[in-house]
Amino acid sequence: MFVLELGGDDDAFAAAEARAAAPDADVVAPGVATASSLDADRFRGLAYAHRAGEHVATADADTAAAADALRAAIQDSPTDRDGTVAVRARNVRNTTDVDTQAAERELGGVLVDAGFAVDLDDPDHELRALFSGDSCFVAWLAAESVRDYGDRKPTDRPFFQPGSMDPLLARAVCNLARVEAGDRVLDPMCGTGGVLIEAGLLGARPVGTDAQAKMVSGARQNLAHFLDDFEVARADATSLPLGDDSVTAAVFDAPYGRQSKIETHDLADLVGGALAEVRRVADRCVLVADRDWREEAEAAGWTVESRFERRVHRSLVRYVLVLS
Repeated sequence: MFVLELGGDDDAFAAAEARAAAPDADVVAPGVATASSLDADRFRGLAYAHRAGEHVATADADTAAAADALRAAIQDSPTDRDGTVAVRARNVRNTTDVDTQAAERELGGVLVDAGFAVDLDDPDHELRALFSGDSCFVAWLAAESVRDYGDRKPTDRPFFQPGSMDPLLARAVCNLARVEAGDRVLDPMCGTGGVLIEAGLLGARPVGTDAQAKMVSGARQNLAHFLDDFEVARADATSLPLGDDSVTAAVFDAPYGRQSKIETHDLADLVGGALAEVRRVADRCVLVADRDWREEAEAAGWTVESRFERRVHRSLVRYVLVLS
């Protein structure tokens, strides 16, 4: 079993994304999920899961209980790990009153008694102790996600427009669409290209369209800054210049009614028409919007697999629909 450390404050959303790397990930405590299998390479590309570890023991959220559980686990299944170790303890979301430094010392003592050599600065292996709610989950670190999203802030790209999706959410929705290396991934309303950048960095081939020439030009600049292989063209999202079943998946951020400039379509007609066109060219889709477009998605032939609401601020909630 594997223990996953989730990020953000929406565990259901984080676990849904994590299933791209751990298909049966299930939330078991605040900020913690477990899974029976893990693709470590795929895990590195997740946005809202930070670390994954090989499960060693589960105990009550108490330092002594965690130490006893670790001691018993080592006795029952001696590990063959070579090299030095360190213990890192977390009070996940401050849901316990555990002193994490004391926990690290006590668990480290258990490892020393078992014959391990401790190196706090540069260990060969790291034991994670996650105190969350009523439980403590102890695991050997197996994988970490790459936290480089600050290098791709929308304001730092060659072309910027207000309202651009941040790279963390863009990566997450690509993972919700199960984007993998080699996939051809469409954003039919690509704007400045943020979603396509994240799809490309996952190894996919990005395909973008936008109705505005300025956005097409800007998206090309941004994509060229990060990627070598992509396609971007000017097109109406309700009439895409693509053949049937020609892309693997689609991910897009629908126009927000208060902010968007829509010259040729009523907003509902635009989103409904785009959903119908995307259904023609792909069999997986994730839609992000400022309202719930479930009825339009179902009318276009999609099945809503899951739905999330993510509050941005008091006046804006993003709805995320995972469609198949």
